[in-house]
Amino acid sequence: MRIVVCIKFVQNEMNPFDACALECALGTQGAEVILLSMSPPSAEQPLKALTRLGAHQAILLTDPAFAGSDTLATSYILSLAIKKLQPDLVLCGRQSIDGDTAQVGPCLSQMLGYSLITNVMDYSLTKCGTRYGEQQVCLPALFTIERINTLRFPRLRSKMKEVTVWNAETIGADPKKCGLSGSPTRVLSTFESVSGKRRCTFIQPNELLPLIEKLRKTSRHFEKELPVSKKLKNVWAIGKETVSHAQNLAESVTLIESTDPVEIANLAKQKRPEVILWPADLWGRKTAPQTAALLQTGLCADCTQLQTDGQKLFMYRPARGGSIMAKIECRTLPQMATVRLTEHRSDIILSYGRGADRNTLTPFAEKIGAEFGASRAAVDAGNTPYALQIGLTGKSVSPRLYIAVGISGAVQHTCAIENAEFIIAVNQDKNARIFEYADYGIVADFKDVFHQ
Repeated sequence: MRIVVCIKFVQNEMNPFDACALECALGTQGAEVILLSMSPPSAEQPLKALTRLGAHQAILLTDPAFAGSDTLATSYILSLAIKKLQPDLVLCGRQSIDGDTAQVGPCLSQMLGYSLITNVMDYSLTKCGTRYGEQQVCLPALFTIERINTLRFPRLRSKMKEVTVWNAETIGADPKKCGLSGSPTRVLSTFESVSGKRRCTFIQPNELLPLIEKLRKTSRHFEKELPVSKKLKNVWAIGKETVSHAQNLAESVTLIESTDPVEIANLAKQKRPEVILWPADLWGRKTAPQTAALLQTGLCADCTQLQTDGQKLFMYRPARGGSIMAKIECRTLPQMATVRLTEHRSDIILSYGRGADRNTLTPFAEKIGAEFGASRAAVDAGNTPYALQIGLTGKSVSPRLYIAVGISGAVQHTCAIENAEFIIAVNQDKNARIFEYADYGIVADFKDVFHQ
């Protein structure tokens, strides 16, 4: 059994989802594990250090021609290297923490002709538990791994192996399909994200329950769409969830059934649509990149806003963990984007961070009929299931009322709750960032507020 693990380094630190993929590979009995990273030369040393964990080989793909590659160009480069290695299984992290697109894995599987399972929560060869349910495939296959484990430490006397360096010539890459020249998506501009900021009114702990009852009966609507002066003639909407977004952009909308990527790609080749919108749900994040690979076109992931001048589609999405917004265009047809959807769940979500305790909060949650959520810090602490994680690397939600307890308000969390109608924050640090994104705030230790 030969397993290739795709590793991305972000500022010379391994992407945490890729670390989980690596642990899955290392835990596969009898497997020959090969590390593969497309990175600048500076990544050679951290990649070399990973060989101490038990990998049989480490390969660094690096070439000036690779610089600036988007997800399609990156998948092309990786696919050429993987074809040389001919593994039985390829493991990738679900997404990277800088790009957050989750596109490379599905796109790469299509280019390789491998079976695909995404969002793996329970790993075993050929059969995995996922966020869709249990799935089974035949090898060769590619799996994308969620944050389901912790990467082991190297043994005390383990030794590093040398890293093999491959460039464009080594893998037979066409320079025109690499880097900026081979990337159909292009970032036009970036700017600081101020989305979701609110004016916080501070209250006392004894005012919390009456406020919750008041907000249960109050509605608020946020206008998220950007103004459009001239519309596109027609936009394809994949699934009913994207129809409203398409209607804001186009004079007419064609609803396409959510089906196999090959079917959608073949239909697109026949009809030649200018724009295709996909839902940024689990199915859309898996299927849209596969279709992009089949059509050899660009795809912008997880868009929060869309705009057009009547000819081009301009796509806006969070980047760098949500701290900035990027305006992106696609230079090929069809222009494609996945549109961020939110999980509505219950009317009230009571979400806790590392600075709070679920057991203390449970009686209050039951009293107000709230479902639990959690911050990434709480999940990373190891005592909270990943399924509860709310944030850029978890899920986005839009309840009537979101109550954040002991959550500092990191960008990757606040960008996933901005569609909540009302937000109440409880934190003992009066300068916590979460208060900038809350309608109401309580500055107190959570035990003093939820002692009931």
